[in-house]
Amino acid sequence: MKYALIGCGRISPNHIEAAKNNNLEFVAMCDISPEVMKEKSDKFGLQHVKKYTDYKEMLKEEKPELVAIATESGKHASIALDCIEAGCNLIIEKPIALSIEDADAVIKAGREKGVVVCANHQNRFNKSIQKIRDALERGRFGKMFYGTAHIRWCRDYEYYSRADWRGTWEQDGGALMNQCIHNIDLLRWMMGNEIDTVMGMTDKLNHEYIEAEDLGIAIIKFKNGSYGIVEGTTDIYPKNLEETLYLFGQKGTIKAGGASVNKIEEWRFSDLLDDPNAVMAEFGENPPNVYGFGHTPLYADVIDAIKNHRDPYVTAEDGKRALELVLAIYKSAAEGKPVKLPLTSCSTMDFKGRFGERKRMR
Repeated sequence: MKYALIGCGRISPNHIEAAKNNNLEFVAMCDISPEVMKEKSDKFGLQHVKKYTDYKEMLKEEKPELVAIATESGKHASIALDCIEAGCNLIIEKPIALSIEDADAVIKAGREKGVVVCANHQNRFNKSIQKIRDALERGRFGKMFYGTAHIRWCRDYEYYSRADWRGTWEQDGGALMNQCIHNIDLLRWMMGNEIDTVMGMTDKLNHEYIEAEDLGIAIIKFKNGSYGIVEGTTDIYPKNLEETLYLFGQKGTIKAGGASVNKIEEWRFSDLLDDPNAVMAEFGENPPNVYGFGHTPLYADVIDAIKNHRDPYVTAEDGKRALELVLAIYKSAAEGKPVKLPLTSCSTMDFKGRFGERKRMR
């Protein structure tokens, strides 16, 4: 299967490794910076792969069957629409878009063209998360009461100085949209997806050189009567602390923790079907960074979905749900009142100027 990568920045090594692990025919890579492409090409032995600075030219010349989009977030939707028009199946890095309208356009175009469009929420493939999901689908929790997602990370001046688009409303959003959306996706997915109301607060406490928030807190009421809590920040000193997901039900309690919810740290069920210590020992991973090991199985699933003409495990609609929840938190925080879902129209650009202008980086 002919594969191409658009965007060779911070997350691209995970995509490159996943493509190689799944034996894809890596035909092309694209980035506006030839230097960045050369660095990744040399590091991963991709000297034979065609290099492009114009993705439209790449699509025309190479005609890839599967494309991964790993550019700045604000360009995801427009690039995706061009790829879909060219007949490409897609893996789109999170977030799938920065507005409800753009997400809807990607979903509609993908369905009409009959291509597979996957939102890259790779943490769904963590061994820990798959074990928790299995327990949920088997009804082991009983009635769900509430769940919480905590993302306590550090992003410093050096991180933001490497790419001018980071932390901007036009191309990124803040901590919730960039760093926290994976765990926000897991929380919504585990708690039943359908949301009634969101109440949020956001602030910029420690990053004067970005436009968007570095702290977000929210309470969510799901339509099934359960609740969710989100706490996400990039203000933790001096390095990443944890990413955790708690689920509390009538008959079960779990905690997934570690750097990227990659370890089960609590496992308690009234049915006593398994030994908690054995589960915690078996369903834990120790990835080298917060991106985890999920890209390779996500790629494998997308390849299988293409071959068997089915939806991927993580759909474009799933990507929209995660985006919608972040935008709802932003909207509630800006308006100072609860927000009802679904959102029919909302964009990160609706909040431009909310925390004032960012100070120029040195």
